[in-house]
Amino acid sequence: MKTRRVFSAPDIDTAEAALHVALHMGIQPDHAALVGRPEIEMTQMPDDEKEGSPTDFMPAAMRGLLGGGVVGLVVGLLAMAIPAVGIPLVAVVLCTLVGALVGGWAAALAGSSVPSEVRRDFRSEIEAGKVLVVIDDQDERLLERASDAITAAGTQRLRLVHHGLLH
Repeated sequence: MKTRRVFSAPDIDTAEAALHVALHMGIQPDHAALVGRPEIEMTQMPDDEKEGSPTDFMPAAMRGLLGGGVVGLVVGLLAMAIPAVGIPLVAVVLCTLVGALVGGWAAALAGSSVPSEVRRDFRSEIEAGKVLVVIDDQDERLLERASDAITAAGTQRLRLVHHGLLH
């Protein structure tokens, strides 16, 4: 499981320097990003340094697929167990697939209008004009070394906010 670390930089130059330090320490480019106010991202950040998705689209879609699939499976099994309905096993599989597709679609639509987790959790930092440096990896030792180097580059480490069961 990946662990995420978030750092606050006072300006774009400090954030870019910290990001380059993280990459030099061994953090993969697709595991590191910068997050800031829209005008900073549009005018001052290269595209390859920006957060991959500024919305909750993909995580919401995955949760919807799982939830919809489970609901479809339960409905299909209940319909199969009721003698008056008596649907075949193939229909249970179809109910599961339809449930997963509808759940994924509906959740993705909802998630596309919700800011990403980092943007929600650190909204006040972003609105204050700070630029966030976000890294994640599975290797805790690499993260710790990179975190020390990023902090030494002039950033402040922020505390992550954990949300419920699905985090």
